[in-house]
Amino acid sequence: MASPLFTNTLPALLAAAAAALLAPPAATAAPDALTLSPCRLSGVPHDAQCGVLKRPLDPARADGPQIDIHVAVLPAVARNKKPDPVLFFAGGPGQSAIGLAGTLSRQFARLGNRRDLVLVDQRGTGRSAPLMCAEDPPTTPLAEATDTARALRLLRECRVALQQLPHGDLRRYTTTIAMQDIDAVRAALGAPQINAIGGSYGTRAVLEYMRQFPQQVRRAVIDGVAPPDMVLPASFSPDNQAALDGVFAACEADPACQARYPQLRADWQRLLASLPREATLPHPVTLEPQRITITRDTVIGQVRAPLYSPALAAALPLAITQAAAGRFEALAGLAAALQAGGGRRLSMAAGMHFSVVCAEDVPRLGAAGVDAPGADFRNDFARLYREVCSDWPRGEVPAGFYTMPPAPAATLVLSGGIDPVTPPRHGARATAALGAKARHVVVPNAGHGVMGMGCMRDVLFRFVDAADDAAALAVDADCAARAPRPPAFQPVQAPLAPPTPPTLPTSQTSQTSQTSQTSQTPSAPPTSTPLTPVKPSASAPAPGSRP
Repeated sequence: MASPLFTNTLPALLAAAAAALLAPPAATAAPDALTLSPCRLSGVPHDAQCGVLKRPLDPARADGPQIDIHVAVLPAVARNKKPDPVLFFAGGPGQSAIGLAGTLSRQFARLGNRRDLVLVDQRGTGRSAPLMCAEDPPTTPLAEATDTARALRLLRECRVALQQLPHGDLRRYTTTIAMQDIDAVRAALGAPQINAIGGSYGTRAVLEYMRQFPQQVRRAVIDGVAPPDMVLPASFSPDNQAALDGVFAACEADPACQARYPQLRADWQRLLASLPREATLPHPVTLEPQRITITRDTVIGQVRAPLYSPALAAALPLAITQAAAGRFEALAGLAAALQAGGGRRLSMAAGMHFSVVCAEDVPRLGAAGVDAPGADFRNDFARLYREVCSDWPRGEVPAGFYTMPPAPAATLVLSGGIDPVTPPRHGARATAALGAKARHVVVPNAGHGVMGMGCMRDVLFRFVDAADDAAALAVDADCAARAPRPPAFQPVQAPLAPPTPPTLPTSQTSQTSQTSQTSQTPSAPPTSTPLTPVKPSASAPAPGSRP
């Protein structure tokens, strides 16, 4: 999963007592009923098993309102399967795990030979008491789609509408409560332990599950780590800044890039200094030219999005250079490319997203030790999240949530060296806290999400399949260490016009025709397709997946 940390669908950003929240289900309690029946999931070529588990909206009120937690199981291929399934924790926060079934069935195909793959839509996502906000239709004018004030107004309206739902107590969607749902699913499936795999925000979920239910974890993999002590809106700025500075440094170290874009850093600063400015861009759906105001927030967001993927980031030197000259098509196109083809699979439940972040992160923005902002990215995201969360209901978060006890089982910590949202510094901090049973693997030239890389899928399988913790931690995971950073994109040049043959006098024309039947006009160079600017997105770029 390239789960994009904090991906959401909005243009500029996009209480029970603590004792009750912390209390795991009693060991003697009968598991909740979960009946599975055959179902088909998008992108999965074979039948799955799906079901619904009833859970209390408020854990402190077992007899209060109930919600449906939707579960899908991709059964193991082998008849003699292992008793410990793989359970995937989706990112966002706000992403549907079941919505990723097609991708995960392929990515975890080898794991699925002898282990069930369990997908649970975390409360507030997918079909589990969803907290969705309406998305702009694809034909929304660009000026509206990039209007931050409008986005904030729509969010306020969405919050009011969500609170009218039967499951609209927005305080009941914290990670701590959600992980109690996950363990109830495990118990209902009759699995003594799980192999927990999470990406981006899903890593925070895995860490919280391990904290509450350490004995139920056989093995854990956390990829693109967003630990609970990471104050997300604040960390975006310095981590985005470091990733962009890395793009500039890589260009300066590459002779071809340096020759093509000799003033890249200066062009970037010149672009920022020119904002706001008017520009005309073709609408990505209607192709109608539309006049919009390009602001600093717009450009920062457009640059942030492609940083998630090194292949897209390789085109930033060209896009920044063109934008500094007043041509924004390439930059807008790169911002939209991250989610191209994702459709609803990449949609985020914005209500769940803010119910988590407003409770777990935003209250700590003013705490000592919070990351200082990056020079260019500033405090823009933190400011926006503060505004959204100012009137968003906040669930209670136990103090223990922000701790990372020693890992109860072998834990593989994965980081991309040029990840703009969960870089290795967060994985290193988590690994130190998790202790002797944790191993940190950094893939130097990977972005946000490592386990989907070709050879890393085999590493993942061997780590989970190892007979014991010692063997798992000894698995060779260096296969991707030498993967190169994609070189800066070099635009294809327009083909040269074929040379014009000389004009000969009439008398010489006849003579030439008779003496050289094989003489021909030199052929033109092979024609190459010229660079076509990617169409801009109808909305501002997503601010990244926790996921």
